[in-house]
Amino acid sequence: MRFIISLFVIVGFIFSCGNTSEENQNQKPSNDASIIFGYKEYNFPELSAPAKEQAIHWGVLEDFLLEAKNMNGSNYEALQTRSERMKEFSDSLFKKIPDTLNTAPINSRLLVLKTRSELLFQTAHQSIMDSSQIQNSVIEMNIAVNNLIVQLNEKFQKDEIDFQRKDDEETELKKQKRYQDSILNLELQDKKNKKV
Repeated sequence: MRFIISLFVIVGFIFSCGNTSEENQNQKPSNDASIIFGYKEYNFPELSAPAKEQAIHWGVLEDFLLEAKNMNGSNYEALQTRSERMKEFSDSLFKKIPDTLNTAPINSRLLVLKTRSELLFQTAHQSIMDSSQIQNSVIEMNIAVNNLIVQLNEKFQKDEIDFQRKDDEETELKKQKRYQDSILNLELQDKKNKKV
């Protein structure tokens, strides 16, 4: 009799453990829609005028920056959708870099941006929501977007400085040429005057 009672206890224990694990697997993670990720009032640096003009021609950049701005202050469900779009946009950004922006510093910022968007997508789509990990991913994404904007602005600022320097050099060369021509003319006049 003890054997049968022990057998029933063991079988009952096994079934109860099995049901508990099945119940845990069937439970959906509770996602609190009131949790807001990022900082609602977060502002990225402004693109300089030449960078804005380039962004218009590189349309996916505008879309990406809009999603990045709207990502801040999103709840969990909205963040899942935005992270998916940002991942797609970052892939497009990385694959379709305009020739004027195809430099090593911009490429590296885009690679970081692509990596951060994929990490954000992964953390936002985990089976169990980890709000601190998602918040960290949002913060890292903000930093990556900031760095890209700063690099774009610096690129156009450097181009403007280079253009100004080239223009100044050409102006200086013209001045030197005029000076040399005037000295040559004076020497020719002086020779003419000595002959007369």
